[in-house]
Amino acid sequence: MEDYFLGKATERIFLPLLKMLIPDIVDYALPMAGVFHNCAYIKIRKEYPFQARRVMHAIWGAGQMAFTKFIIVVDEHVNVHDEQDVLFHLFSNCDPKRDTEIVQGPVDILDHASPDLGAGGKMGFDATVKLPAEGKVRVWPKELEMDAKTRELVSQRWREYGL
Repeated sequence: MEDYFLGKATERIFLPLLKMLIPDIVDYALPMAGVFHNCAYIKIRKEYPFQARRVMHAIWGAGQMAFTKFIIVVDEHVNVHDEQDVLFHLFSNCDPKRDTEIVQGPVDILDHASPDLGAGGKMGFDATVKLPAEGKVRVWPKELEMDAKTRELVSQRWREYGL
């Protein structure tokens, strides 16, 4: 529907303003499943401990972004426009106890999930690589990536593999 394209246009139009308000932000995406206001994927260039949490709270204090119920903050190499890339980093980089921020605040008055009209819970996830000052952190593994030659070979042979 046209709502999807209007939402994506709004996302792109407001990126410069959001970056001006919160300079830590490199890019962001408002996924269709979040109806463009219930969820935000935020890409930052992480430079200090708990920066992702600071960004979450800044977003919750930034105009209409205050209605965002779920925020996932990722590192700058993650493609926030690729939901699978965001979810991969959420699931592989997050410890629910250490990396989840839960707050109360304003939500959209049309949000039927909130316990009160216009007020409810919000949750932020720090899916960035952790720094030593951010709690107990084990050795962080290097992210593996298929080289271009192998990727090209696999892409050429998909049918042969039955996929």
